[in-house]
Amino acid sequence: MSFHAAAFIATSLDGYIARPDGSIDWLTTRAEHAGETGYDEFMSSIDTVVLGRNTYELALTYDLWPYEGKQVEVLSSTLDPNTDDRILVHRTLDALVETLTDRGAQRIYTDGARTIQTFLTAGLLNELTITTAPVLLGTGIPLFGPLTSDIPLTHNATRTLNAGFTQSDYTIQHVGA
Repeated sequence: MSFHAAAFIATSLDGYIARPDGSIDWLTTRAEHAGETGYDEFMSSIDTVVLGRNTYELALTYDLWPYEGKQVEVLSSTLDPNTDDRILVHRTLDALVETLTDRGAQRIYTDGARTIQTFLTAGLLNELTITTAPVLLGTGIPLFGPLTSDIPLTHNATRTLNAGFTQSDYTIQHVGA
């Protein structure tokens, strides 16, 4: 594998990335007060974005396409491959990895809970940046799901942002790698 995959995502303090209906209003109403999160610098360092269907559909609701100038790949078993000229749809993780490798992708932004979970369990995720919002949702779409084994992380740094947000950076330790 020649690419480096990273996740840069926000969660509630109790670990949810969205409400049960997919809404992120709890984040968008607070995020402007967080100050500089490093997201723009992060985005400038990546060449490819990998999304799941739900995250792709959420991106369609934004006023501007947030991935302009990036190669966008969507991992979905149900999305119509001809739905959007800005994206390539992949039915399986193997097909996606083959395309990423063939294209020479260097640094990948992996976004969406299921996609991040898939990359983690497949040993494809290299780094994880989690920005925690000062809110408890109680229920929703969790960032992490069940695992078949522990995934060890190295904590690199935690910083305090404005308005009670915190941000932690981790490197995923690939056992046996």
